[in-house]
Amino acid sequence: MNYTVIEKIIAKHTTQQVAPGEIVIADVDCAMASDTTGPMAINAFNEMGGSHPWDSKKMVFIIDHASPAPNERVANLHKKVRDFAIKTESNLHDIGSGICHQVMVDEGYVNPWDLIIGADSHSVTYGALGAFSTGVGSTDLAAVMLTGKVWLKVPPTIRVNLRGQLNDGVSSKDLVLFLVGETGLDGATYCALEFSHHPDLSLSSRMTITSMSVEMGGKAGVFEQPNHSDPVMPDENANYHKVIDVDLSQIVPKLSEPDSPDNVVDLAEHLGQPVDAGFIGTCTNGRLEDLQAAAKILNGKSLPVGVRLIITPASKKVLNDAVEDGTFSILSKSGATFIPPGCGPCVGTHLGVPADGETIISSANRNFPGRMGNKNAKVFLASPSTVAASALMGKITDPSELSIL
Repeated sequence: MNYTVIEKIIAKHTTQQVAPGEIVIADVDCAMASDTTGPMAINAFNEMGGSHPWDSKKMVFIIDHASPAPNERVANLHKKVRDFAIKTESNLHDIGSGICHQVMVDEGYVNPWDLIIGADSHSVTYGALGAFSTGVGSTDLAAVMLTGKVWLKVPPTIRVNLRGQLNDGVSSKDLVLFLVGETGLDGATYCALEFSHHPDLSLSSRMTITSMSVEMGGKAGVFEQPNHSDPVMPDENANYHKVIDVDLSQIVPKLSEPDSPDNVVDLAEHLGQPVDAGFIGTCTNGRLEDLQAAAKILNGKSLPVGVRLIITPASKKVLNDAVEDGTFSILSKSGATFIPPGCGPCVGTHLGVPADGETIISSANRNFPGRMGNKNAKVFLASPSTVAASALMGKITDPSELSIL
C-alpha cells in the first residue's frame, strides 16, 4: 500500500477501504469528555437510550475547564459528570487532576497506533505519541459512548519534514507559531498533518506542536514513531496532499498578535511593548519542561510591581514534579501565582480574567477576542520563555537578550 501514517492507523481500525475522502466506520480505542462537553454528551447518550458506555474502561471523563467550579451552575454540571462516571464505572479525573489532554497522556490512556476520540478540539494533541486523535461534538461523542465506533471522513495528509536544529533560545512553540503563520487558520482544513521524527524534540515539545495542529485547521497531527516496538511510519511511497519542508535553523522567536493565532510575526517586531500580565499553562505549554524554562529566567529575580504572572500546571503530576525538582519554589519566590492544574485562564471562565485595556502575553494556543474572558483585553501568544522574560521586564522581551541564558 501507499499509506500515510494517518491512513495506516485508520486502516487498522476499520474493514473498509481507506483513501482520502472516503467515509469509514472505525473502532475507537478510547473516548474522552471534559466538564464542558461531558454534560451534553451524557444528555445525548441518554436520549439515544444508552445506559452504560460500550466499554467503561475506555471511557474517560476529566473535569478541567472550570476547575474548581466558579459558580452554582458549573458545580451542577460537574456533579452531573461525576455522578455519571461513578454510576457507569467509567474513568473519572476530578478537579485539580489537570487538563484533559495532559491527563490522558500522564495516565497512560494514549498509545502509538491508537484511534482516540475526544470531545474537545485540542484532542489532536495525542498525535505526539503516534496516535490518530481528533475532536468531535458532544452528540458524536455520545454515539461513540454507545457503540464504541465513530464515522470518519479520511483526511488527506500534509507531510511536514523537520530538518536541521533549532537555535538556542528557540523553542517548539516558536516552530509551531511559524507553521500556523505560514498555513493560516484554514490552510490544513480537514487535512491531517504528519510530522517527521526529530531526535531533538521531546514528548513535551511534540505535544506543543500537535496541540496546535487544529489552529491550522487540521483534523489531526501525528508524529512518526520510528523507535517504537511497532514503528509508526508511513509507507515508502505514501501519497501526500502537500509536503512542507522546514529548516529549523531558520526559525526565530515568534509572537502571535491579537486577535488571531495566525497573526504571527517575529518577536523582534514587538520588543518593548508594555505588558500587564503573563500566563504560562494550557495543553500547549503547561508541562514541566515549560515551567523549567520559565524558572531558568526567573531564578533569583522578582516580578516588577504591577505585573502579574499566572502559572497553571497542565496536570497534578506536572505540579508535583515541579515541587520535587525545585521549579515551583523558584517561580513562587519570583512572585508568580500558581493556580490549580487545569485549563485556568485559557478559557476565560475564571482564575485570571484580564481587565479592560490590559495587555497579556500568554503561552496558550488561542487569542481570539474574549478568549481569556474579556474582549477588551489584548492577548499575545508566545513561548513560555518569552512570557517569563516579558513578565520579568514588564514589556515584551526576547529571552535570549537576558544574560541568564
